Amino acid sequence: MPQTAIDLVHLARQTGGDHELERELLALFSQQCVRHLRTIHGGDERARIEAAHTLKGAAGAVGAWEVAEAADRMERHLGGGQSSLAEQAMDALALAAAEARDAISRLDCAA
Repeated sequence: MPQTAIDLVHLARQTGGDHELERELLALFSQQCVRHLRTIHGGDERARIEAAHTLKGAAGAVGAWEVAEAADRMERHLGGGQSSLAEQAMDALALAAAEARDAISRLDCAA
């Protein structure tokens, strides 16, 4: 099975199959992506680490595994003082978040 930006089986388990709750969680996650990416891109170091950590947890909750992994890398690089690696991780995180948000948008259109 091809990997998608959102693991719908995981999301259904998290919500007990409640499709309305799934849509609400995905809409919230999409908004969180925008807000946390903005902080990660331009906040102070502590705020950037906290935003990456929060986004990692939110992504895991909805099954956005690529976002969760990229946010984890971002958090580790920022926390380890590896700013050049953090900037590379930022690109991967932004791409993963864009793909997740696009998948969410397509799901909304299909509903």
